[in-house]
Amino acid sequence: MTPALRPDVRAFLDLVSASPLARLGDYGIEEARAISNQMRSPPPDPGSVRVSDTSFTHPGGDIALRCYDPGTSHTSTPLMVYFHGGGFVMGDLDSHHQLCLTLAAGVGLPLVSVAYRLAPENPWPAAPDDAAAAARWLAVHGAELFDTETTGLVLAGDSAGANLAAVTARALADTPAACPVLAQCLLYPCVSLDPTTRSMRENGEGLFLTRTALDWFTAHYRAPSDSPRYNLLAFDQAGMPPTLLVTAEFDPLRDEGRAYAARLAEAGVSVTYQEVRGHIHGCFGFAPAIRSTKRDVDRAIAALGVLLS
Repeated sequence: MTPALRPDVRAFLDLVSASPLARLGDYGIEEARAISNQMRSPPPDPGSVRVSDTSFTHPGGDIALRCYDPGTSHTSTPLMVYFHGGGFVMGDLDSHHQLCLTLAAGVGLPLVSVAYRLAPENPWPAAPDDAAAAARWLAVHGAELFDTETTGLVLAGDSAGANLAAVTARALADTPAACPVLAQCLLYPCVSLDPTTRSMRENGEGLFLTRTALDWFTAHYRAPSDSPRYNLLAFDQAGMPPTLLVTAEFDPLRDEGRAYAARLAEAGVSVTYQEVRGHIHGCFGFAPAIRSTKRDVDRAIAALGVLLS
């Protein structure tokens, strides 16, 4: 059977194709960010999740954090640390607010979203520097933010943020933080941007994330393609934490996500792999607009719960 987009995904893409978002790589940084911001849904009702903002300082500067407390009554709990996507160039605490609310409530863990520095104003390695510094700071100070003992970290992110989560997991495996990394949750990760994969060839045009946009992001981020602080296939996977890895069927990054899941499994890492059928890159962030996505988010949340248990 020939793979097919879901009807509500196709309807969403039809809307995007008529908007400037379809030509994101043709614009300057500020204009592209403004176009991306226009896609944001109104701030959702946080429900039972308590939300607050704070920050910390490290040698790279002040890093803003947003804390999500689901209100679970535990004296000790893991802490989820979330790194947003956006090609290392776009995105912030507001762009992924809806998804972070959903994850905190669904998994039932306190969550902190990290506003790492963006390229091109702060090119690589500013983002992985900030990500590692945030994880280490939260390993020490998470208890103060949520009034509960932090038993370990769950490093999570989508796309570029998933890349940062894995790079940070490797850094903390090599030089441990004040508490262990218990798991990583990687949503349609940027792994190496290999241009030769089948998914890159077949899904690189007309399916939201394009090869033109990927080249644009890469040129601004300026990371060495073979650096283990960027290319997830360039470092030893031994000792990496149990992993939930999610890809999307019509994502140009699909095949490198599959390859990374296989590489982790070959190294003896416990891997739960899910592929969201009939969907595109960034799918979890589109849940308010593409209603069928809710079941995929729920399935990932359930798998993460099993992984942590």
